[in-house]
Amino acid sequence: MKLVLATSNKGKVREIKALCKDYEVIPYSELIDEFEIIEDADSFKENALIKARAVFKALKDDDVIVLADDSGISVDVLDGAPGIYSARYGGKNANDKDNMYKLIEDIKAKSVKSSPAHYTAAIAIVTKNTEYCVHGWMYGTAISEAIGDGGFGYDPMFIPLGYDKTLGELDDEIKKKLSHRSKALSLAKIILQTL
Repeated sequence: MKLVLATSNKGKVREIKALCKDYEVIPYSELIDEFEIIEDADSFKENALIKARAVFKALKDDDVIVLADDSGISVDVLDGAPGIYSARYGGKNANDKDNMYKLIEDIKAKSVKSSPAHYTAAIAIVTKNTEYCVHGWMYGTAISEAIGDGGFGYDPMFIPLGYDKTLGELDDEIKKKLSHRSKALSLAKIILQTL
């Protein structure tokens, strides 16, 4: 079964390919030119569905299954920020490091070194006949420094519940078990098996 990903984020593509080995996983950018998708909803679920619908429509192929992920980190001391704005928290042209260092500065500005936080992943599945969306969460602590160079995004500043190392330090196999995205993907796989 061919799964087309509504992302060209290399970190997400790599993670989803590793978790969906039973499927042929292709980023949409290998099939058509990349285009801007305006994510203007106020939830991870709706933004994931916006992406999946846009790519499905652009592909003009009724036989594909499009999978889109919208995910981010929410930090308690910042009233849930950056949340749905995680990918662009550092500004319009910000990269992963810019976003992470902005979040570190914002946590420090609250005069704390850490805060409870959680990751959310919403995975939308769109086919010609149906739409689904599933969620996964990972809880832990956001810290005001970056430790480790593994993973991507905010991984070097997030310590999962029950661990004393950041996602930037932990082994990939451990991260796969804990990941909000892997939890959502395990639910998505159940749906994919019914299609």
